[in-house]
Formats: sequence, structure tokens, C-alpha cells
Amino acid sequence: MDKPRLATMTSHTEQSRSATITRCTGETDIAVTLNVDGSGQSEVATGVGFLDHMLQALARHARFNLQVRATGDLHIDEHHTVEDVGIVLGRALDEALGERRGIVRMGQAIVPLDEALALVAVDLSGRGYFAFEGQFDTPRVGQMATSLIPHFLESLAHAGRLNLHVRLLAGADDHHRAEAIFKALARALDMAVQWDARLLGQVASTKGTVG
Repeated sequence: MDKPRLATMTSHTEQSRSATITRCTGETDIAVTLNVDGSGQSEVATGVGFLDHMLQALARHARFNLQVRATGDLHIDEHHTVEDVGIVLGRALDEALGERRGIVRMGQAIVPLDEALALVAVDLSGRGYFAFEGQFDTPRVGQMATSLIPHFLESLAHAGRLNLHVRLLAGADDHHRAEAIFKALARALDMAVQWDARLLGQVASTKGTVG
């Protein structure tokens, strides 16, 4: 496997917190541009249709502007592409937030989608951690293995240095279950990245820093 090559451009102004991350290995070639102060616009092409759908939902409901371009070894399967998109998106989020000064830092959401119900809580703590409770009944949704849904989220959490808890509270349709999770994640992130004027630019931590 080739050693990953990373490129980063960031902007940490209060008006626009954004980052572009690229990562190229022998398995995937990925570029992500993220603006957390966006309007919910997205351009996503990963070669995995269901992943595209989930990322578009994430951008729309978090009010992030998101561009994702990915090519991967889909002739083998979708695993490397899904995993690496999670890694690169996490790194873009980490870079866009910078020192995480002045933000609410924590967020949570409970989101229904028809019969499905998902709870997501996030802490932009600077420490990657992921916990998942739930199950999927079918092996795949479209082109994507359902086992890769929690794996994507875990990759995002560790690369993005955030604490992410996900619980599926109800559901019978795996498409609905997954979409409820991503929309709840979006709402939780939208809450967590908001500016808190009461912090006066300080980090929401008694340590004075995250991580």
C-alpha cells in the first residue's frame, strides 16, 4: 500500500470555518472540502450511491457546505472507499474547527424517519471515541454494506477527534434507520459547532483546551 499523501488548506475566521483535505493511497483517492458555516449545499461523488445519499443528508441538515470526490477500489468492494471518506471528512472537520474556541462544543438530537428513530450525541472534545447501539437486519442498502455504517461513523469520530454516541431506538427498514442516524448526526453537529458568545472566544473546558 502506498503511503497516504495529505494536503490541507484551512480558514478559521468566525465568518467561514472551512478546510480542504486530500488523501491518496493505493486503495483510494479522496478530496473533501467542508465549510461548517454553509447553507447545506453539497456535491458528492464517491462511487457508492447510498453513501452519497447519506452525505448529502448530513450536509443539508447540518447546514454544512460539502464537496466530496472519491475514487476507490470498488472492483474489490466498497469498504476502503467508505472508510477513507469517513477519515478524510473527519480530518476536514477537525481542521475547519481549529482550536475549537468559542463553540458550544456539545450537541444532541433525536430524529425520526417514519418508523425509525435515532439518537446521536456529540462532544467536539478533541478526543476520538465512538459508541454504537443498534442493529441492521439486511446485509446491504443499495451498494453499501450495512456493517459499514457504524464503521464509517467510527472512522469519522476518530479522525475528527470527537466523541460520538449513536443509538437506534426504533426501526424496521434499514434505509430509514441509516438515514435517521445521519440526520441526527447532522443536527447534533450543527448544535455543537455554533458560536457561544458567552464564552468570549474561550474553549468550553475547565482545562482551557480540548484534547
